[in-house]
Order: sequence, then structure tokens, then C-alpha cells
Amino acid sequence: MKNSIFTCFIIYILLSFLFCSTAFALSDGKALELQNSVKYKPVGERIAFFAEQFIGAPYDPDPLGAYVRQSVIVSDEKVDCMYLVFRTVELALSSTPGEAVETALERRFHSRGIINKGKVINYDDRFVTGEGMVRSGKWGKEITAEIGSTVSVLEPRTGLDTQMLTPEEALKGLEKLRSGDILFFIKRPSETPGGPLVGHLGIIEIAEKDVYLIHASGRKNRRGIVKKTALKTYLKTMPFIGIKITRFQ
Repeated sequence: MKNSIFTCFIIYILLSFLFCSTAFALSDGKALELQNSVKYKPVGERIAFFAEQFIGAPYDPDPLGAYVRQSVIVSDEKVDCMYLVFRTVELALSSTPGEAVETALERRFHSRGIINKGKVINYDDRFVTGEGMVRSGKWGKEITAEIGSTVSVLEPRTGLDTQMLTPEEALKGLEKLRSGDILFFIKRPSETPGGPLVGHLGIIEIAEKDVYLIHASGRKNRRGIVKKTALKTYLKTMPFIGIKITRFQ
């Protein structure tokens, strides 16, 4: 009897693992259906809509990113915060899954991505930092200063000054945010000498006048999932010193 219970438990765990690893993958057919359902909505609402589709998706613990490791564009089974932003924006800006791939090749890279025999061959040209994404302009126009008063912080990698909102200023500017805005969360420079300044990314959704953050919550050394959290709550408890914001017009 005990052996039977133990066997059933093992089977349950294996099935649960298999389900979790595949349940959040968007087929081309499903992606197209979703794209058609929101194609007449403003771009920000489309971005927030696609971010919502990933709520509950497992966090990608691969330090490199599963999509980079596999040299592919689409890897929806597990997502980290950067891939979540990449993929939701690409789907929102496109009319078909194929067009979303072309959008990814244009926007994920400093120049342009190249696919050869089904594999991306120049992921070394990709954006690896959030601050690089902001500066490129490919991930929306920066609107940080439009939301509130900013302070200057030095980027460890480049030595450049960048502007950010403090958590207090961000809280004051909640009513100015819109669905689809992308938030880049700033680490304390002393905590990341020579490393990236942006430590996390997320997408805003406005629902019944409440402001939510949709983000892949987790760390590379532990599991997590994509969550939808009240931004006010997140700002009060987050380990970051500020945020930068971009918006697709």
C-alpha cells in the first residue's frame, strides 16, 4: 500500500512538472488568435494584455536566459523579466506570430538579429542590460521626467549619468502611468560595481483605476512565477532605489 501511494506521488510530481513546463507556451495559432482579438486597441493596452497572458508562467532560472541558451526567439515555457518584456512588446506590435519574430530581430539587438537554419547566430549583439534598452529607443520613449522629479545616478558600466525616479516620486506619479508602460528598476550602484544598473523590469496595467505591475518575479538561483502586483505595494517593499520608465506612443 505504501509503495502504491509513493508511486502515485512520484507520478503526480512528474506530471505536474511536465504540465508546468508546457502550459504557458503560446502556439502560433493561439498567438494569432490573441493578436486578432486586440488589434484595434491602443498599443499600450495590447502590451499589457499580452503581459497578462503570461501570469503564472514559471520563472526562467537560466543565468543566460533559455532563449539565448537555445539560440531561439520564442521560448515561452519559462520567462525571466527581460524576456517577458521582449515577448509581450513584440507580440503587441505585430499582427502575426511571424511578424513578431521579425519585430524581435529588429528590437532585441543593437543592430539586427540574424537567423540561420532556424537558430539565432548573433545573440552576442543583443541587449544585455535594461539601461541599454532605454538608451536605444527601441523599447519605447523614455518618459521618466514626465512622471515626476528625477535624481541623477551613475551607470557603473559606462560612467554615464542617468535620471531616475525615487520610490517616493514614483508613488506620487502613479496617476500618470498608462497600461503598457515599461518600468526599469534601478539598483544601488555600490551593489553592482561594473555591473548593470537595471536589476528588474516589469509592465504596467491599469485596471479600474488601480495600477498594477506585471513582472517575472524570481531570481536566477531559485524558482518564481510571473505575477500581477499592486505597484504601490511593490514600490514600498522593493529592494531598488528608483525606476526609469519608457512608453510606446
